[in-house]
Formats: sequence, C-alpha cells, structure tokens
Amino acid sequence: MSESILLQSYKLGNLTLNNRMVMAPMTRSRSNNEGNVATALTAQYYAQRATAGLIITEGTFVSTKAVGFINVPGIYNEAQTEGWKLVTKAVHEKGGTIFAQVWHTGRLSHPDLHNGDLPHAPSALNPHAKAYTNDGFVDTVTPKEMTIEDIKQTVLDFKNGAKNAVTAGFDGIELHAANGYLLQQFFNGCSNHRTDEYGGSIENKSRILFDILDALEGVIDYSKVGVRLNPTMHNTQGMMLDEQTIPTHEYIVNRLNDYGLAYVHLTEPFTPVDEVPFAVTEVARHFRPFYKGTLIINKSFTKETGTKIIEDGYADLVAYGVPFLANPDLVARFKSDAPLNAPDQSTFYTSTEKGYIDYPEMAR
Repeated sequence: MSESILLQSYKLGNLTLNNRMVMAPMTRSRSNNEGNVATALTAQYYAQRATAGLIITEGTFVSTKAVGFINVPGIYNEAQTEGWKLVTKAVHEKGGTIFAQVWHTGRLSHPDLHNGDLPHAPSALNPHAKAYTNDGFVDTVTPKEMTIEDIKQTVLDFKNGAKNAVTAGFDGIELHAANGYLLQQFFNGCSNHRTDEYGGSIENKSRILFDILDALEGVIDYSKVGVRLNPTMHNTQGMMLDEQTIPTHEYIVNRLNDYGLAYVHLTEPFTPVDEVPFAVTEVARHFRPFYKGTLIINKSFTKETGTKIIEDGYADLVAYGVPFLANPDLVARFKSDAPLNAPDQSTFYTSTEKGYIDYPEMAR
C-alpha cells in the first residue's frame, strides 16, 4: 500500500515539513503565572507533539488590550519572548517546525481582564458570548468602540508581536483573523457598524488586516506569515452571517495572493449552516479557486477525510486540534492506524499537568 499523502513531506516556502499534518492552535490556559509567560511545561507539551509537520501555537496575546482569557501566554514583552524561546528550542531539538499564532480577542473579553476597563472592538456591540475569567466563563459586556488611534496602536501591537516571535525563534507566525475575535469583528456587519475608513464597504471592513500585513514588511518575511480565517462562522462567538460575509472573505483571500504568504488557514463551519442564507457549506472547496498558495483546512478531520480533501485538491495541509491534544504521537498513530486516546474535556482549560503532558504514547 502506498503511504497516505497526509504523511508525505511538503515544501512550505523555505521550510520542508515532515508531513502534511498540522497541529491546530488550541487555547490551553497553562501560563498561570504573574506575567503570563510560557514555561518549561509549555515547552514539554509542544515538544511532545513535534512530529506534526507544522505546529501552530495557541493564540498568544499581542498586548494587554488583546487579553480575553486567563492564564494564556502573551508575546508583547521581553519576559514572554524569553518564555517562548524555551518552546521553540524544545520543538526544534525534536526536528519540528513551529509558528506562533498572534491574537487579539477584541470584544470577546471582559472588564475583569482589563482592570475594570472595557475591552476594545470595532463598534460598541455586545456579542452576547462568554469570556474566560478567574470566575470561570462569564457574560460579555458592551465593548468600547475603538478610535482610529486605537486601531493604529493595535496594528503596531501585531507588528511588535511578530518581531518578538522572530526573536523567540519561531519559524513563522499566524495572524488570527477568525473565530469571532478582533479582526473578524471588523470583517462582519454584525459586529462592525463603523462609518469611517474601517467600516461600510468590503474594502474598509477588511482594511485592518492589510494594515497589519503591510506593517510586517521588514519585520518578518511574508513567506513566514499565515492568516487564519473562518468565513462561515454563524450563531457562535457573536458572529452572524449576512449577505456580505462570504464576498468579504472572497475579497480577502483573493487579495492575500499579493503577499506571497506561507499559507491561508481556513475552518469548515463550526455550526450547521445548510439552511442559513448566504452560507458556504464546504469552505475549502469554495475558496480553493480564490487562493493560489498553500491552503490549510481545519475542523473535525480524520485520517481518511484529511487524506481525501488533499487528494481532491481542495487543501494542501490538514490541521488537527483535539486529536493532537490527546495524542502527542498522532502522526505515528496515523501511520500504523492505531486507535486514538480519548480527550478529557474537563482538563482543557485547567492549570495543571493533567490533560496537558500526561496523555500516553502508544506502546512500541
């Protein structure tokens, strides 16, 4: 039998990935220290999973304003950058490749995470979602509408995060423009009611993403930058589809061709959208014609479905989340068609080693 295409190497810019399996970014809330610094425990977790063709880290905050969860590592100061060096060194020693996902949660946050100040967002619209605080998951509030100066500062924060990621030894970065967080809040009409140059038209609503990309010039090579998008996010995390949502993402994906990026990382629908007007039910299939570079697809893929979507030509790489969380040796398990560990959901966002570095590898 020939080896699954999932398990074959792949050229990503100047990098050669050992396989086409990507470890998806997953918030783990293990940086329960005063400075929200990645630790030796974080390094051990990622090193255990270094056989993934590419690791994309959990979202890492680009500023104090970006914070939307407790105990999540940041990448906006020197101590945090030093912490991430432990992670990149550990992964590289195991022969792995790792990108940092840089992140701003926008309105999916809470004043308790900002010393009582309101979180920032494109418009003062409550997403009616949940934020993870010291009191657990709590209801979001109406955020502060960002000024132009706030937006400019946020662009600089992403630039600084990228600079720190390079200093920390990451092989690249992923801009988190998905899952209802700040950048997607600008893209969608349900969260962006602005009437200035960052609202209204498709070009205006997507402007912040391209401002950030332009700001990265000279900081990091574009061939080391990925962008994550979730075009069909609906009725979750405060996002609702409208008639402009898919055209906006088509515009974004098409324009990203101009940058020579490492990849675009797309997510299939989080919720059923078959009956939703304006929705796209098969994201990779729909967006493949728009993008000429490497396309990663994510959301509940198995070895079989991951193999098929690559063979069908709709994606080049497949991202696995929970399977990598519960199976540090997922690549080896796929190679031998071994059974998978069951994930322990009760430990996903806790602060101990349990459910983090103690999932067993299969017997050799």
